[in-house]
Amino acid sequence: MAKKDRYAVFGNPIKHSKSPRIHKMFVEQTNQQMEYTAKEVPAEKFFTAVTDFFDHGGKGLNCTLPLKELAFDFADEKTERAEICKAVNTLAVKANGKILGDNTDGCGLITDLKNNRVDIKNARVLLLGAGGASRGILAPILEQSPRHLILANRTRKKADDLAEEFHLYGFVDGSGFAELKGKKFDLIINATSASLYDEMPPVESGILAENGVCYDLAYGNRPTAFVRWGAEQNARLSLDGLGMLVEQAAEAFYIWRKIRPDTKVVIDSLHAARRFSLDE
Repeated sequence: MAKKDRYAVFGNPIKHSKSPRIHKMFVEQTNQQMEYTAKEVPAEKFFTAVTDFFDHGGKGLNCTLPLKELAFDFADEKTERAEICKAVNTLAVKANGKILGDNTDGCGLITDLKNNRVDIKNARVLLLGAGGASRGILAPILEQSPRHLILANRTRKKADDLAEEFHLYGFVDGSGFAELKGKKFDLIINATSASLYDEMPPVESGILAENGVCYDLAYGNRPTAFVRWGAEQNARLSLDGLGMLVEQAAEAFYIWRKIRPDTKVVIDSLHAARRFSLDE
């Protein structure tokens, strides 16, 4: 039997990760000779762990929180989209032995929005949070030509600084949460960590426009607080980040194996598994 190429996801925590299951389904679809595992790696041990992985024949890595900025520093070369957001979630060994760093988060989000028939062009977009999650998706959102993009954060200066950094890619303005009152948005994206604690960012009711869409980058077996809020606001769609997770994984899989898996069957399978777990 041919030896399988080794891939993995590093993060901390990592036990909740659906990435091994997703890539297992990709492998079964495409008949690739590869294996994909998950490993808990704290930030202070990242460089040792990733060096050891590649020194022992590893072909590619995904890096999730809190390792994306460290992965950016580790990569020998970076793609343009990685350079823009200063974060890497995918590492790949090139033919010359160099380690390439890429970021597939933004294209994963845009693909999932398009799959759900959410059009960003000319939309009024609100992005909640000015941390690393927002950094990874700002440029891809702006490339879709929204009417405007407001970046809101608890600390206004952090929002202003990030908006200033990305203003070359389109109209983006920083804001505090309190200043959102009275405004209307066609698409609200939650990139804060609030959903990890089943909490809501401090946004008031009434800011979602009629037929507006809510999208939470976080996901879980049960609807997040933000997804529930979106439903209460009569959103046309209130989605979590499960589809984005699969789409960004598919982009990483393509970088590594030069083949694109069918993401719809994987997303449908994961949704079905969530419904089953809720019925138990």
